[in-house]
Amino acid sequence: MAGNVKEWCWNEVRNLRYILGGGWNEPNYQFRGTDARSPFDRSATNGFRLMKLPDPSALPQASLRPIEELVRNYRKEKPVTDELFKVYQGLYAYDRTDLRPIVESVDDSSPAWRVERITYAAAYGSERIIACLFLPKNAAKPYQTVVYFPHSGGLYQRTFQPAEMSYLGFLVQTGRALLVPMYEGTYERRLAAPPAGPNATRDVFIQEMKDVSRSLDYLETRKDIDSNNVAYFGVSYGAFLAPLSLAVEKRFKAAVLWSGGFPLRSLPPEVDPINFAPHVKTPLLMANGADDFTFPVEESQKPLYRLLGTSEPDKRQVLYPGGHIFPFARIKKDTLDWLDRYMGIPR
Repeated sequence: MAGNVKEWCWNEVRNLRYILGGGWNEPNYQFRGTDARSPFDRSATNGFRLMKLPDPSALPQASLRPIEELVRNYRKEKPVTDELFKVYQGLYAYDRTDLRPIVESVDDSSPAWRVERITYAAAYGSERIIACLFLPKNAAKPYQTVVYFPHSGGLYQRTFQPAEMSYLGFLVQTGRALLVPMYEGTYERRLAAPPAGPNATRDVFIQEMKDVSRSLDYLETRKDIDSNNVAYFGVSYGAFLAPLSLAVEKRFKAAVLWSGGFPLRSLPPEVDPINFAPHVKTPLLMANGADDFTFPVEESQKPLYRLLGTSEPDKRQVLYPGGHIFPFARIKKDTLDWLDRYMGIPR
């Protein structure tokens, strides 16, 4: 029963109770994710799933037990040495071959933007990256540009949904272009099945990072884009992968991460964000929910912020009331203020 109200479960985790299913005001990917809140949380999205048992004594006691989540202890973990990081960095290198870009279609129907659907060559195999480029109608060329990396819903959706512009549109409406690449495993390039194990996961992450770089290569070919003024914008999954993108790719002028943090599960060291965070130097804004269960403040968010290599004056974390998903009104203003500070106000 997805997307009406989040439904309280009996099971505890620490001092919280699980609440599952996603609410009407949350992205659809929250349906399959875990969440937990204080049992005293009375948000309007919270509800119950009720059932009647013919024989209450038949209820398995195991179904009432606490369910603990695995948590990595980043106070004890250390990033790899600079020498070993250079070895990992080499896995993300590629030959800058001809992009062979094609504008497949154009949609000029919106009063706020023009949309070009583009394809260009990936850095591996014979694959082509699909991308949507939103060009503002209220700004002067060349355009500042924001490159978007989506939440995990992009791994399950068949196409980039126009509804996502309900929260992305503000970037274009305020005078910046928005590039939405379909990274390996997302949207139209969705995988037939999830990666089978850690090595397959590693390979997909590396391909996604190469897609980020190839997308910047493409922007450099366009005269209507200011390729020296490009920002990274990651949401959830895209924010979690940001240390990889920003440590490998130095062309970003600024970065904004919504609902990100270090992973609570172990990953191969070649794609583990802890090994990449110290090599990030990009001015970076972290926007997080104070009660985020996916990336908890103490166990996930603060370790990422602490290990970022960005100088202290050029990085900032803001906590908002709410969980992994929180109201976007204030965060949009903070995002624009950050981009204006490091990219300048669009003309």
